[in-house]
Order: sequence, then structure tokens, then C-alpha cells
Amino acid sequence: MKFTAKQIAKILNGKIKGNSNSEVRSLAKIEDGKNGDLCFLANEKYTPHIYTTNASVVIVNNDFKSDNNISSTLIFVEDAYQSFSQILDVYNKMKNDKKGIDKLSKIEDSAEIGKDVFVGAFTYIGENTSIGNNVKIYPNCYIGKNVKIAENTILYSGVSIYHDCEIGKNNILHSGVVIGGDGFGFSPDENNHYSKIAQIGNVLLKDDIEIGANTTIDRATMGSTLICKGVKLDNLIQIAHNVEIGENTVIASQAGVAGSTKIGKNCMIGGQCAIVGHITIADEVKIAGQSGVATSICEKGRIVQGPMAFDIRDFQRSYIIFRKLPELYKTISEIEKSFFLENKK
Repeated sequence: MKFTAKQIAKILNGKIKGNSNSEVRSLAKIEDGKNGDLCFLANEKYTPHIYTTNASVVIVNNDFKSDNNISSTLIFVEDAYQSFSQILDVYNKMKNDKKGIDKLSKIEDSAEIGKDVFVGAFTYIGENTSIGNNVKIYPNCYIGKNVKIAENTILYSGVSIYHDCEIGKNNILHSGVVIGGDGFGFSPDENNHYSKIAQIGNVLLKDDIEIGANTTIDRATMGSTLICKGVKLDNLIQIAHNVEIGENTVIASQAGVAGSTKIGKNCMIGGQCAIVGHITIADEVKIAGQSGVATSICEKGRIVQGPMAFDIRDFQRSYIIFRKLPELYKTISEIEKSFFLENKK
């Protein structure tokens, strides 16, 4: 990557103070900035670094006022953090702008491959599968038959997508993600021997979704496991069969959602949460980390916490009492002892 301050300012609609021809080749934190680096300053506690950094260009907020001389070229924008994120996105797209089919990959003749696609070594693409324009598939991926992957999606190394699943556009699937493995469906007989229930549905991912490393999303028993537009899933998450997750919901690492549960839009679910099957969670609900949810949450915007999650304020009040239990126990024991001595007289 090589940009001038002038080019960066044009992308960000910013104003330059300093040398508009200053060149940057890499991105860095402001405290580590060196010649050729682009940095940003958004948090006031890092302000001292702007006077000592050797970065060539620094993005700052419009309201930034300097107290001393600054050697770096400054680009003034409305929101420095958001603007730097925008540049990171541009940088990442340029870095990952790969094209071509590696000769060590295997693509079935009936598969349809779009324009400007990258397919890495030892990747397999199955029969009647459709790969959209500008899709990037890194080495060692498996894509089964009848899969559809829309444009601009990225599959990092080691992703597996089972047959009949559909992946929307602008998705990012990190290494080790498994889409469409069988749901956990078994039927016990009178001897408690479990027979497998065939899982004949699929997984449907809409657009603008990101899925972290080693997360698994099971195919539906029938119909579709549905992940809606804008959902972000962290690493090491288990989404079971026939689950539906609404738009722009985010779930942190190591959470698990059991089968047929429906989660609403704009929810936030903390790490290591456990959510049982066949319940409904309303829109904009927040579930604190390590909570267990065993019943439906029907109230929009509710915040819950706890091993058996209930209202967060009630939980916090209960926890205060829980922490005081040794003291309360001592007080009660003294009262009992005093009462016993009084009655003994």
C-alpha cells in the first residue's frame, strides 16, 4: 500500500495541515508510529504521543488543537476513529485483492465461477455450485454441491460449507468455520439407543455477515437455519439447527444457541451464554456474559444476567446480598445464640 496524504484526505473528505505529498506505506498505533506510517488520534489520553510520534500522517478530529509543534502531516476529520477504520477497510481490501484459480484446487465441471474469483490450493468446489464475482476462497476450503456463494464474500483457509447451503454477499467466514453440519437430532428407543434423524434442510446466511474462527452453524432438520443481514458472530460459537438470528445481532465467543430458538434484531449476547432451544428472544435484548437463558424473553430491549438469567437489576441486588451472606449468617447465628441463652435462664 502506498498513499499520499492528499489521497487519504480525499477518501475521508478531510482537510490537510502540513505536507499533502507525505507518503504512507503502512498503518500503526500513534505511540509506535515511524516514517511512512499512518496513525490516528481519537482518545485524549494518547494526545502526548502526537508530539513525539514519527508517523508521516496522523488523522485527528476536527476539534483537535495542538499545544506544541507537530512534525506529522495532519488530516482533520469529523470522527478520527471511524475514519481510520475506513482506511483499514480499504487497506485490507487491497491486501486481499487476489485473483485466479490455483492449479492445485479442484472445481467440478458443473460449478459456475464468477469474475475476479480467487481459489486457493487444495480447495474443493462441488457439483452445481455457484460462486459469485470477486469471491475469495483461501486454501484448504471445502464447498459441497449445490452451494451458492454471492459476490464479494471471503472464505479464509479451512472453511467447510456443506451441500445446499447459501451464503450471501459481502460475508466474511474465518478459518475453521463449518456451515451446514448436521443438526444434533437423535431419537431414543425403549432401550435408550439413539437413532439419527436425517437433517435435510440447509443454512441460509444473508448479506454483510461476519463469522469468527471455528464457529459452527448446523443445517436445519427441515427448512433453513437462518442468519439475517448484518449479524456478527465471534469465534467458537455453536448455532444449532433451525435457529433464526435477526438482523444486526452480535454474539460473543463461546456462546451456544440450542435448536429452533428465534433471536430478534439488534440483540447483544455476551460470551459463554447458554440459550435453550424452542424459545423466542425479543428485539434489542442484551444478555450479559455467562448467563443462562431457559425461557423466552418477550420484552423488547430487556437486559438480563445470571446463571438462570433474570432482570439485570434484580440480579445485581441479589448479588449484593449473596456477597454479604457470611456476614448475615454470623449475625443470625449470634441472634440465635442470644435467644437460646435468654430462654435457658
